[in-house]
Amino acid sequence: MPREQMAAVNASPEDLPMKKSFVIPMLRELAAELGFTLDVEPRYGYAARLVLPDGRTRLLRNTVFDLNGAGATEIAKDKDYAAWFLARSGYPVPEGDSFHTREWARKINSGRTPEMAWEYAKQLGLPVIVKPNSKSQGAGVSLPRTKREFFRAVARASRHERVFLVQRPVVGKDFRIVVLDGQAISAYERLPLAVIGDGRSTVAELLAAKQRRFDAVGRDTRLQPDDPRITEALRFHRFTRDSVLAAGITQRLLPNANLSTGGDARDVTASLHPAWKRLAAGIARDMNLRYIGVDVMTEAELSDPPGSYVVIEINAAPGLDNYASIGETQVRVVRDLYRKVLQALAA
Repeated sequence: MPREQMAAVNASPEDLPMKKSFVIPMLRELAAELGFTLDVEPRYGYAARLVLPDGRTRLLRNTVFDLNGAGATEIAKDKDYAAWFLARSGYPVPEGDSFHTREWARKINSGRTPEMAWEYAKQLGLPVIVKPNSKSQGAGVSLPRTKREFFRAVARASRHERVFLVQRPVVGKDFRIVVLDGQAISAYERLPLAVIGDGRSTVAELLAAKQRRFDAVGRDTRLQPDDPRITEALRFHRFTRDSVLAAGITQRLLPNANLSTGGDARDVTASLHPAWKRLAAGIARDMNLRYIGVDVMTEAELSDPPGSYVVIEINAAPGLDNYASIGETQVRVVRDLYRKVLQALAA
């Protein structure tokens, strides 16, 4: 197989050439402003080398920068490990456990099979969250409510990797706080993919209209209207894609609130309480990450001090392209963040 084809096969979805990097062009402009050179790999435009005036170099791959240590980054990518270390540091995390695909369980002689996962799910009480252990952007996340849906969810997660998680769902608002070198740079609420009825349009038509709105504002999110998770969510509420929702009715379509799968965002940076800033900075410190996205679930607003909350996940390479699509204010926040990232790389 030619090298180019091998690269495409081995690349993760966000690396494929049909989706251009949001951050690389911005970094190129900022590097020029700062007197640096950004040498971008030309085939995919996702990897680059930052050349500093004194000849030193730093490497990056889209939003993965030479800021975080390799060990800390690997732990952050592994949701099960990250949750264990967060809990050891005193932070509340979702109740859950990890299990293996049948093939992997057989290979490593593990009893943590999908069947054991089902018994665990029944102990937690349905519905549960099923998701791959190390994938990001909401890939493979499901909210099964029946045994049949559960094993479909396991099969879906297993297509992504050989370890999957079963967790008790957490109720509340989903927020992300981005921290760089101990400073909270941005914060926003993440809202799951949903459509709002107008009394005339079908769910399918509302989804198509949402995609057109994304395209109009330059957001490169590609909705997947045939996603089986949408089918399950609609079925639970006795709808189909041909159903016409009453005016003003909001129908949630996916179990995750990732912006990359069509979710929306509400910026709360300006109102972020200092106690939340300290909490996010503390998590960054305890997980030894200079640059981090901290995902928390809470029923309160982040303008209030932390009360009851759960740290859902951490991300050592938080993407901000969909956040930037909210408006010009957010674009300026992102540019300022990446300027600080380049300055930190040069320090």
